[in-house]
Amino acid sequence: MTVRSFLRGIGHALPERVVENAEFEATLDTNDAWIRSRTGIERRHFAAEGETTSDLGARAAKAALDDAGVMADEVDAIIVATSTADLTFPSAATMVQEKLGMTRGFAFDVQAVCAGFAFAMTNADALIRSGQAQRILVIGAETFSRLMDWTDRSTCVLFGDGAGAVLLEARDAAGTPQDRGVLAAEINSDGRFKDILYVDGGVSLQTTGHLRMQGKEVFRHAVEKLAGTARATLAKAGLQPNDIDWIVPHQANLRILKATAERLHVPMEKVVITVQDHGNTSAASIPLALSVARADGRIKDGDVVVTGAIGGGLAWGSVVFRM
Repeated sequence: MTVRSFLRGIGHALPERVVENAEFEATLDTNDAWIRSRTGIERRHFAAEGETTSDLGARAAKAALDDAGVMADEVDAIIVATSTADLTFPSAATMVQEKLGMTRGFAFDVQAVCAGFAFAMTNADALIRSGQAQRILVIGAETFSRLMDWTDRSTCVLFGDGAGAVLLEARDAAGTPQDRGVLAAEINSDGRFKDILYVDGGVSLQTTGHLRMQGKEVFRHAVEKLAGTARATLAKAGLQPNDIDWIVPHQANLRILKATAERLHVPMEKVVITVQDHGNTSAASIPLALSVARADGRIKDGDVVVTGAIGGGLAWGSVVFRM
């Protein structure tokens, strides 16, 4: 027997404001057709003034708790993956904890940019397997619109705001690839490539800064590393690419999603795509896409799901689980 981290509940939250590609035409040398053809993005959501990352994270967490039929004080821990926390400290996770009315357990943030949800899931799974917690809310939440340089058409049209959450719960299992729950995870980073995707500000520089990206370099690394980490995680789980029911990748760019699926020899019909409606929501993109696909009936109990993401650092990783 072994302990698995079972996905008990899933939920998401989006800001009310929807920003269509056409809105950028008034201020940038771009248009809807240009953005769609290069990214697959059609629209994204932007947080309202005063709407914070922890606000979105708390709403997604409540949706996941409602889906699971679990009360907040029955949860042992909260891990929030974010690069856009409300304040330098305390963590966004403690703010979510307060907004949920949760007065027990522990909460902390994980910062691995777009790969943050994979890193948070890996940490949560380890805590559950070690017996440190029985139920953990894992949340990806971002307000990347606050980091944009609105004069840079190569980056500001790509990103959106949102949150997604899963409730992991410890369950006894047989220890085989047929178990439900997290089957394997793999995370990586390589700081040599930090300059191809970063924000040019921070606490030490006393400025928020703006996101900067070398798009061609990021694309090259993304396709190679996403396919590689997916294969490695499947091997750890004792599975093959033909065992995959769904890939739920980081929603960065439609061309990256297609190229990664091709390298894994997985048809696009098995790839959950939400980038057209949400843009790149960084650490929120995987749980947000997972929640959408679960809600509309695509992802069903027993399905094998592979997630993968890459972000600034560079940091990348993958988690394989059976619903």
